[in-house]
Amino acid sequence: MLPESGVVRSSDLTRVRLAPNPGPMSLDGTNSYVVAAPGSGSTVVVDPGPQDEGHLRALADAGTVELVLITHRHPDHTEASRRFAELTGAPVRAFDPAFCVSGKPLAADEEISAAGVDIRVLATPGHTSDSVCFWLPDDGANGSVLTGDTILGRGTTVLDYPDGNLGDYLDTLDMLSLLGPAMVLPGHGPVQADLSSLVLTYRDHREERLEQIRTALEQAGPDAGAGEIADLVYSDVPANVRRAAELSVAAQLAYLRNGS
Repeated sequence: MLPESGVVRSSDLTRVRLAPNPGPMSLDGTNSYVVAAPGSGSTVVVDPGPQDEGHLRALADAGTVELVLITHRHPDHTEASRRFAELTGAPVRAFDPAFCVSGKPLAADEEISAAGVDIRVLATPGHTSDSVCFWLPDDGANGSVLTGDTILGRGTTVLDYPDGNLGDYLDTLDMLSLLGPAMVLPGHGPVQADLSSLVLTYRDHREERLEQIRTALEQAGPDAGAGEIADLVYSDVPANVRRAAELSVAAQLAYLRNGS
């Protein structure tokens, strides 16, 4: 049985609460994480999520919030940041200064010690230009990575082109593969056991899609646009995710045509 707060254990050093914002892009909803070492008197909250007072109060009640961290700019992760800062008094830090509240921007490879946990900031652009992951090297036997939307618990990541691009994303996957079989704590979907295996799956998927795009270009002509190519490659996607499919096609076309 779930606790009344909805905050449940996700790893040795983390708990998670599912925000009440399900949808075609957010899957079951946004995962908001509470990070703390056993016995710590404070917590770090990652991605407070949407404006939902019950959700925010449950996160705040999970422990005294010392710090709030943001994986990337999308509103399903950041919409409640300012309200949560008001509720807890904790600073909000993000890679993009526009999403910080009384806190300084995150830096690539920065090491943060908070709530008894060592947290390492990994710059992981691709989904968006400001995407970061948070690596907890001491979480369990192999560590864990809070991946935001860079790696999901189910399905694959949409590249928010042109802010996000495929060249950056492939470089990000290569970098994450170096972390080995770390646990994946995604922004959407269930926890996954092995980051390195999931990265290989994501890599294979991207290569398959690129090959499909190349074939579609041969059929439609080299100057075909994203919509025309999406009609050929993503003909089976529902209407409510059609825009996401076109963004992915645009990112892949740019990669094939310009190398970025």
